[in-house]
Amino acid sequence: MVLSTATASAEQDPTGPVQPNIIAAAIYSVAQPTLAPPGANDWNCKPSAAHPNPVLLSNGTTANAYENWAGLSRRLADEGYCVFAGNFGGSPGAFLQTVGPIAGTAGQMASFGDKVLKATGAAKLDVVGHSQGGMNPRYWIKNLGGADKIGKLIGLSPSNYGTSLFGLLSAIQAIPPARDLVGAACPACNEQSTGSAFLTDLNAGGDTVPGVDYTVIQTRYDEVVTPYTNAYLKPAPNVRNVLLQNVCALDFTDHLGIPYDPIAQREVLNALDPQHAAAPKCVFVPPVIS
Repeated sequence: MVLSTATASAEQDPTGPVQPNIIAAAIYSVAQPTLAPPGANDWNCKPSAAHPNPVLLSNGTTANAYENWAGLSRRLADEGYCVFAGNFGGSPGAFLQTVGPIAGTAGQMASFGDKVLKATGAAKLDVVGHSQGGMNPRYWIKNLGGADKIGKLIGLSPSNYGTSLFGLLSAIQAIPPARDLVGAACPACNEQSTGSAFLTDLNAGGDTVPGVDYTVIQTRYDEVVTPYTNAYLKPAPNVRNVLLQNVCALDFTDHLGIPYDPIAQREVLNALDPQHAAAPKCVFVPPVIS
């Protein structure tokens, strides 16, 4: 059911319908970029004993919350989770989000997370993020007190060690006028370049902290985080790196498709509740863009 601004209650943000992929969701959200994804932002939701941590969804670069999560949010809500999503790192009400300096985006997310914890009464929340959204909560954890507030961080194709974008982004960084042009429109793009000052600082002294469980879910066919192995965190007792093609060789999903991929979604559910983990159904999953 779609909730309009006029009919939504004060406790439920306006939401849109479930979408089959990120492209359909992006098109739908052009006219309504502030919609929450389906099943999200019910501020009356109280976590159950089975799922005591609310789930905060963290958007990728340029993506608004509805565009990124108009599939997984409904699935999580149907599984009994309190789900929340917001738009950070962009102009209020704009279609493009998560483009500003990553530290600022993480700060806005941290404030939103505090609001979620206060509304739900939960002691901690879990974060599920896509692309930059799977990496930037680590700034919150490391620098903004998130280690005491986040139980699990689950990244879908996260840019943990940046990307060369098949050499293009690295080449741009070597040409100051081009770098500055990109940085004016999308500071977060430059900060996600492999070897950037931001990522060097973020990963210094270890890329994880004790007390938080980290899961990375990645696809071999990632065309944005390149090489795809840059998504992975260093091995540690609290780190699990998952390659989708090791779970199901028939899964050809790419970077854009992974938030909507049913196999990846099953792996998210398994990471959130490992005591009730289930094997994904291995089916052919084509990429969003061939």
